[in-house]
Order: sequence, then structure tokens, then C-alpha cells
Amino acid sequence: MATSGERARIVPTEDGHRVTPAELFFDLVFVYAITQVTALMAADPTPLRLLGAGVVLALLWWCWCCFAWLGNVVRADSGAVFGVLVAVMAVVMVVSLTVPDVYADAAGGLPVPLVFVLCYGAVRVLHLITYWMSDPDDSVLRATLRRTALLSVAPPFALLLAGSAFSGLAQVLIWLGAVAVDYFGIYLVGGSGWRVASPGHFSERHGLIVIIALGESIVAIGVGVSGFTLTWPVLGAAAVGLLVVAGLWRVYFGRVSAAAEHQLEALDGDDQIRFARDVYTFLHLPLVGGVVLTALGMKKVLKQVADTGHYDLSEPLHGVVAWALPGGVGVFLAAAAAILWRTAGQRSVPLIAGGALCLCAGVVVAVVPALVALVVLAGVVAGVLALEGQRTVSAKPAPPQVS
Repeated sequence: MATSGERARIVPTEDGHRVTPAELFFDLVFVYAITQVTALMAADPTPLRLLGAGVVLALLWWCWCCFAWLGNVVRADSGAVFGVLVAVMAVVMVVSLTVPDVYADAAGGLPVPLVFVLCYGAVRVLHLITYWMSDPDDSVLRATLRRTALLSVAPPFALLLAGSAFSGLAQVLIWLGAVAVDYFGIYLVGGSGWRVASPGHFSERHGLIVIIALGESIVAIGVGVSGFTLTWPVLGAAAVGLLVVAGLWRVYFGRVSAAAEHQLEALDGDDQIRFARDVYTFLHLPLVGGVVLTALGMKKVLKQVADTGHYDLSEPLHGVVAWALPGGVGVFLAAAAAILWRTAGQRSVPLIAGGALCLCAGVVVAVVPALVALVVLAGVVAGVLALEGQRTVSAKPAPPQVS
């Protein structure tokens, strides 16, 4: 725990540092941001809108990751850093308010896309400044921060500004290019200067954001039936949807999280930084994105089951939502398999096969009743868990025999 003197300045963390209440408080604003991304897709579920929502999620994820790295090397509950976190929360709250209209700016009021971009730029600048102040004597870190500003902040920000002047496909593609430049820029910057002070904190921090995403999918179940009469099919659909979420939780926390944390602890130097970047900064994004897609699908399933005035129980999901329901699970499982491969070179056949099956299942979901599709999806997730559990047990070495 930080002392009263430490709370007034930037305080370095130590090995064994854990997530602070200040960081949990910081994450609250991202709960709202993630729900807004789901709302952005649900308002106009087309392929272009899903792509645009993915771009927005990638930008929000980058904002969160910046401060996950920062909070690993300096205490988030120290006065200076906590003040920055509150400022960032205010900016991200504004960003969240702009998300539903970021691709359909209505006449009157502020220019929503421009407000979104300016706030995103403010978050990145605040991150760089705070990191710069965190260790004034670290010349390697400062050189890395200069490269980050030149390669991974300024060019994408310029593209985002340019894209805010357009609409439709042009806006989405320009912003997608900005995301690509931003993410690729981190590879060009390299790992020197960054560090992971506490592997346990870093792993726990990312596990908590996965829980936040899973929680948003549970919220989507409630939103889908809001305002409708409670019936047995609604109760059944809600329970099955919860089983899907529980299955994804089990995949991550029962198989992926501990293995990644152990590997992160075993590495050091640039190898540790590269691993943290690949597994946590990059491969956790599709985990969160997969959950957001699944939340969209479950929201639509629950709405169709509950809205008996416009749908009956034989109605399937339509359009891209029919792919989003199983496709989100497929993205999640594929990302989990990629993390295991990057962690220990393990190829998880159940996760890979289950992910591929879910990614291709949209054509079937579009022709079967929505509730049936949700039940089958829960069965697929349960099957993947069972097969993965058997594979894990069979892969463990036998105990030594005592002669």
C-alpha cells in the first residue's frame, strides 16, 4: 500500500505488485465503452458496420493497453498517476458517448468523428507524458518514447484526423489504415526501454479486462429481453447464453491465463517484453473482440425469443448477426489457441477445430431457429472444453514409479 508521501508523487512498482483499486476504478469507464461498441453494431448490423466497430474497439483497446503497461511500472494509486487516470477516464467517457454516432454524424451539435479523434489523441499524449515522467534517468526509455511518438502515435493520429472528414466506407478504411500503422509501429519501435515490473500484475490486469468483456455479454442478455414479458423460452435462452459465457470464461481462466502468466514470469529482458506484447497486447484483443461479437448475437437471440409480437420461436437469425453469434466464439477460441501456441508451442486441436467450426457456422445459424442455434453453440463450447481437458490430462507426464 502506498504511504501518504508516496501518494503525492510517481511511485515505481516492485515485483509482486498486484492490481490496485485505482486501476479497477479506471476500468469502469471501459465497461461503458465496450457496451457502446456492441450498441454501435446492433444499430446497423451490416458487414461495414462490424468492420467499423472493430476499428473503434481496436482504438479503445490501445488506450486501455497504454495504461495497463504504465500501471505495471508505476503505482496507479499514487497522486500524480491517479490524477492522470481520472483525466483519461473523463476523456474516454467522452469517447464512449461519441461511439454510437461516430460513423453516422447527425446534423447539428459537435462533429462527432472529430471529437472522437481528438480525445483519442489526448489519451495517447497523456500516456507518453506520464511515461516520460515516470523515470527521468532512463535514457533508453525516453528514446523509445520518442520513437513511439514518431512511429506509432503521430502518423495514425494524422490518418484518423483525415478520416474524420469522410463518411461511410472511406472513413472506415482510412481509420483501419490508422490502426494498422499504429499496431505495426510498435514492432518498429522495438522492445528496448519497456519493461514488465510484475508479471503477476500484468497477467491479472488483462484477466480483469477479459472478465469485463464477458460481463458485457451477460448485460447484453438482459438488454435483449428488456421491456418484454418473461416466458419460459426467455428463461431458457438466458440460461443457455450464460452457459456459453461460462464456457468462454473456463477456456481462458482454466487453460490460457495461468500458462501465459507462468511463461511471462520465466522470461526476462527483451524476450519478456516481446512475449507480453504478442500475447497480451495483441492476442488479447481478439479475445475481447470475440466476446463483443458473441454479445451482439446473444442480444439478438434473446430479443427474438422475447419479442413474440414480431418473431416466433422458429425464426432464425439473419444477416451478419447469424455469423456474429458463433463467429465471436470462433474468434475467441482461435485467439486462445494462438496464445497457447505462442506460450509453449502447443497446438490445441480442440480449440483450433472448435474455432474453425464456429467461424464457418454462420450459414447453418441463418436457417435454424435462433434458440436452437444458441443451444448448439453452448454444446460446442462444452465439447471443446471436454476435449481440451482430456488433451491436457493426457499431455501431463506420468508420475515417477517407486521401485
